[in-house]
Amino acid sequence: MGWWEVNADTLANSRFVVSPLCETTAGLMVLAKDSATHPAERRWLDRHGPAYRERTSDPVTALLVRVALGRHRWIADFLTPVPRREGPAQGAADFYDELARIRETPDDTALGDLELAHRGPLPAPLLRPGLPERIADLLEWVWRETVAPDWSRRRRVIEADVVARTGQLSRSGWAAALDDMHPEMRWLGDNRLQINTRAFPPRKLMGSQLLLAPVTPRRGWISIDRPDAHGAVRGNAVVYPCSGTLTEPGRAAAAPEALARLLGTGRAGVLALLDSPMSTTHLVALTGQGLGSVGRHLKVLLDAGLVGRRRAGRSVLYYRTAVGDVLVRAQDA
Repeated sequence: MGWWEVNADTLANSRFVVSPLCETTAGLMVLAKDSATHPAERRWLDRHGPAYRERTSDPVTALLVRVALGRHRWIADFLTPVPRREGPAQGAADFYDELARIRETPDDTALGDLELAHRGPLPAPLLRPGLPERIADLLEWVWRETVAPDWSRRRRVIEADVVARTGQLSRSGWAAALDDMHPEMRWLGDNRLQINTRAFPPRKLMGSQLLLAPVTPRRGWISIDRPDAHGAVRGNAVVYPCSGTLTEPGRAAAAPEALARLLGTGRAGVLALLDSPMSTTHLVALTGQGLGSVGRHLKVLLDAGLVGRRRAGRSVLYYRTAVGDVLVRAQDA
């Protein structure tokens, strides 16, 4: 298995980041695989899939995507740079700053990364210059056509996930926070973080930074900076799927039918979502309801003793109480 040796100083300096490029790359993965993990993603694929297939009808581009995205479970490194580290993610400006790092990849470096992802000599059509520019153009299209129009709502989901995980971190520590990010990731103890189940040699992260980047598609990967002139790696990132899925505007969260009849569809949807603590912002993004509506639902649920709340940093997180749990689970019995 692949694992990293992570000491207390590295964990203390770790932080969550919001990356428009990671969100776009995850979207490209969904489009390329044409496989949805929930109904809203299926509708998103149905809406954008035909244009994507037309965009990648060129044989070289289609082959490049298949190889770069890891037919053998290894993504070409130049496609997944470690996210930016400073300041809040503003959207388009940050996306293009991050995308420039892919465009500027030397051809020889890109070909080496692709060969590693392909696990052998590359097919003849890929033995050409300009591949970083080609795939950067495709990522720009995915951003412009499928992500940017919805970026503000995606960012709310991502930021809400960060708030919830920060709260989990403060309550239960790094082991609990990291175990929940990816099925193959878990804290092994003795400063060891399992990254995946593949037979990779362990790496020491002492002195480097660990970044955690949530994305709304159910996709994830590991990013590692290239070694500097002294062989040191300065940055590492775990890109992981948010705990909540991205619903479409106006589509309320699914709730048991009987519970919806008892509480109302919107209020039942909010209660059903609170398996883990969430902020109001998170609930707004996941339900598609307005801030005022979610606030009113939460007040009624609080007054009824079905949910509670607590502060995590600057945010307030809502959670189901034991009474709320009984009510929701009774609908599934």
